[in-house]
Amino acid sequence: MWQTKISKVEPDNIVTRGYRQEDLIGNIPFSSVFFLLIRGRMPDKKEAKMIDAIITSSIDHSVTPPSTHAARIVASAGVPLPSAVAAGILAVGDVHGGAIEDGARILQNWVKKRQEEKWDYERTAQTLLKTLKKQGRRMPGFGHRLHKNDPRTKRLYEMADDLKITKEHIKLSLALKEEFAEGKALPINVDGAIAAIISDMGFDWKLGKAFFLIGRCAGLIAHVYEEMTTQKPMRRMCEQEVTYDGPWERDITK
Repeated sequence: MWQTKISKVEPDNIVTRGYRQEDLIGNIPFSSVFFLLIRGRMPDKKEAKMIDAIITSSIDHSVTPPSTHAARIVASAGVPLPSAVAAGILAVGDVHGGAIEDGARILQNWVKKRQEEKWDYERTAQTLLKTLKKQGRRMPGFGHRLHKNDPRTKRLYEMADDLKITKEHIKLSLALKEEFAEGKALPINVDGAIAAIISDMGFDWKLGKAFFLIGRCAGLIAHVYEEMTTQKPMRRMCEQEVTYDGPWERDITK
């Protein structure tokens, strides 16, 4: 027997988390309905504004990420729009789009440890980074291939402060940034910012990729549609030189 608290469907009636779906239509913004689906309650005004900002911050990053490459290459093969968008979504993993999840997990674990040990943020950040270094790991959500200071992070943190959402996880991320400034300065990228903010909002770290996906899906749709309507099918999209380093002229008789 199926059991779900998310929605109920019967003839001429759809109920989503206790609300009639026709009442949600036109009255509740999409980002707030997303919050409702995940948390089981409506967001307050501050939460609604923050969630909308998070989703918007993830919508697109031009043709630089693997997900956009994948979506546009598959679209160039002449497949339907959903197939090409799905290809882009399938490119999201632990490396691309995964820093939110992993970063939130680490921040949530270490905020608990800070509370237990009664450490200040500086000591927590120092110990966290030393622990990761011993494990041969990096702190997710810091550094960027293009941005020295990710403009999305600045705006999201400003909003978190204004909306009184900033708590321990954002404070720890800022302490980590200060520690990085002592050596190779690494900015908090948008993934790191989202990881800290959703943690301060009480979301499970396992939902980290969800926030990236819900926003980036819009950008992928735009790229796929642009590819389908403005470019020739199977156009040349890989300009890098390719060097063959396999075996030469094997004898099939041997």
